[in-house]
Amino acid sequence: MNDSSWGAPQQAGYWGPADGSSARGPVPGAAPAAPDHGAQGAQQTRPMAIVPEVPAPGGNQEDDRGAALTGGPLFRDETPQPQPQPYGTPHAQPHPRSYDAQPQPQAYDPQSYEAPGPRPYETPQPSPVPGTAQQNPELMPDAPQPAPAPQKKSAGRDLGAAIGVGLGLGVVIIASLFIVKAVFVGVIAVAVVVGLWELTKRLEERKGIRAPLVPLAVGGAAMVVAGYVRDAEGAWVAMALTTLAVLVWRMTQPPEGYLKDVTAGVFAAFYVPFLATFVAMMLTADDGPFRVLTFLILTVVSDTGAYAVGWRFGRHKLAPRISPGKTREGLFGAVAFAMVAGALCMQFLIDDGAWWQGLVLGLAVAASATLGDLGESMIKRDLGIKDMGTLLPGHGGIMDRLDSLLPTAPVVWLLLVVFVGSA
Repeated sequence: MNDSSWGAPQQAGYWGPADGSSARGPVPGAAPAAPDHGAQGAQQTRPMAIVPEVPAPGGNQEDDRGAALTGGPLFRDETPQPQPQPYGTPHAQPHPRSYDAQPQPQAYDPQSYEAPGPRPYETPQPSPVPGTAQQNPELMPDAPQPAPAPQKKSAGRDLGAAIGVGLGLGVVIIASLFIVKAVFVGVIAVAVVVGLWELTKRLEERKGIRAPLVPLAVGGAAMVVAGYVRDAEGAWVAMALTTLAVLVWRMTQPPEGYLKDVTAGVFAAFYVPFLATFVAMMLTADDGPFRVLTFLILTVVSDTGAYAVGWRFGRHKLAPRISPGKTREGLFGAVAFAMVAGALCMQFLIDDGAWWQGLVLGLAVAASATLGDLGESMIKRDLGIKDMGTLLPGHGGIMDRLDSLLPTAPVVWLLLVVFVGSA
């Protein structure tokens, strides 16, 4: 056997000098070496293997190479193989040799124990027992995870509540519109006041802007009534007086923030009551109720077409930074639905109306309603809110329903005046 791998080369087959003495001196406790009666340098017929010195852990570190090895291996190929450890025991340690001291018991170390699970040479079997890897995939991170179930598209609102509230509002509006015109004017004034309250409340909460609500509410209601009684001239006069009232009312408070407060007040007066005044001016014509009904139908149909087509076929965002839910496909749906509804309304509801005029009217309504919706979305993004209020379940607030109606009112009023006149 070649023993070069076990240590430095020695003289042929001997531990040390030929006289049997150790290079370090006699071994303590060993018998004195007998004198050599044979020839000097005679070789042994059976050379002994050289075992490297390995100090016993925790025991006497003296060199016991000269002592007899009572139980250790004589040759390398006789080294016993380590026995497999039982499952769940600490990691296997090298098999102790006979001349090594027995390892001392060690304290419990949680990290030295194998984690539960199949051993490398075992095939993992599914287990129906609760709490195992089959019911808790996190115990086996490498195991394939089941594919998540496909989720259905969500409208983002309670459709049942939204439809119920919408039908209720429609009944109130239609009843007041065709029974007594003055009652419908009152409905417009109430909607304007509530919308102003929501807008000024959100401005104060999110931006610290205190637009005076009292002059806005009084002036807004007066603006709607003036538009119905005195037409456009009365609306402009009421708008000017409301602006003056806002400037004076704010003077009763400290000057800090005066400019931003009155600017927000003038904007609110124009955005909500002044635009709503055009609905009251439509009502003054002989076929006023049908003009208002056409205006409401086209706006609602445009919004419905945009929602239906965009929800089903929407892929390309229209204005992702303003309103991520709107798509170009939804805009095409709004245009198509509104043009068809416009042709029908102009042909059957409006005196002296023509279907082609309805196509133009529907196209204009789809554009103005979309821009109005995007405009209020821009305001809500700036304020960091989703809805202007919570008054209408499934819809948000009053302003969330007026966002498309307010910019569309002057467009419909103007086109109807051009097509069939103001009488």
